[in-house]
Amino acid sequence: MARAAKAATAVAVPEPTSPPVLPDDLQQWLLHLKTERRLAPRSLELYTDALHRLVALAGQDGVPLRTAQPHHVRGWMAALHGGGLAPRSIALILSAWRGLYRWWGQNGEVALNPVAGLRAPKAPKPLPKALSVEHAVALAEHESDGADPALAARDHCIVELLYGCGLRVGELIGLDIGAGEGALGWVDVADATVHVMGKGSKRRSGPVGTAALEALQRWLVQRALLAAPGERALFVSRRGTRLTDSQVRSRLRRQALQAGLPTSVHPHMLRHSYASHLLQSSGDLRAVQELLGHASITTTQIYTRLDFQHLAKVYDQAHPRAKKKEG
Repeated sequence: MARAAKAATAVAVPEPTSPPVLPDDLQQWLLHLKTERRLAPRSLELYTDALHRLVALAGQDGVPLRTAQPHHVRGWMAALHGGGLAPRSIALILSAWRGLYRWWGQNGEVALNPVAGLRAPKAPKPLPKALSVEHAVALAEHESDGADPALAARDHCIVELLYGCGLRVGELIGLDIGAGEGALGWVDVADATVHVMGKGSKRRSGPVGTAALEALQRWLVQRALLAAPGERALFVSRRGTRLTDSQVRSRLRRQALQAGLPTSVHPHMLRHSYASHLLQSSGDLRAVQELLGHASITTTQIYTRLDFQHLAKVYDQAHPRAKKKEG
């Protein structure tokens, strides 16, 4: 009953399936966008939809478009949001409306732009997706059966470095053999340290665990059979040249599928898992910030939300007062 009552009192947001023809002045603006601004067909479709919504909302309130005020637009924006439209979609609609009123203003047809300064509701930032400890370990320990031994060793080493060191995919494929001149990154086996060039051309170093070092040693033996003469890249393809971002992503998806993981895995998910699992174990936010190479700790703090989700799940499963009574 409550849901039905809420639906009955909600503001109806027009979303016509067969919209009427737009007024001539609005069609003239669309023609301007098409011929002068050379907007892509898809962009014109979105702008046309935004204008239909504007006409319908203004018509509901009996407001002539050229006399619309900021409070009118705020109300229309609230109606769109209340109708379930995503913040990004509302932002695009506001952009179209803002452009229309700017064009009218340049032609002396309106005194003010009622959309100027208005912003769409902020979209909630999604939490980074991280694997559970069990799934991350299963992926790291998986070795392809019946695969080319060189590729199997390479892919295993890639997973160990992504998850064991929290590397970005760009940092991974930028690794070279040794710290030669011009090297963007390298692994110091003797010192068990990886050195990379991170975001903003900032260098950082981090520890390399025993499992990753062992995987690296096995891969280096196989790499010698694949690498083209003079190739400095640590990770190479069948052709002996440096691996690309897309190749790493494709091989990682394949690895996860073979390991029986229930979700698609991408390189940054392993970086998220690295950070989340470190924080779960240590609780040291500053140390995780330094290991990830984040300039601001606020970027790292998002993993505290992941950590809280993990703790809440443990509580729900284990605490006797968290369990729902049956019957």
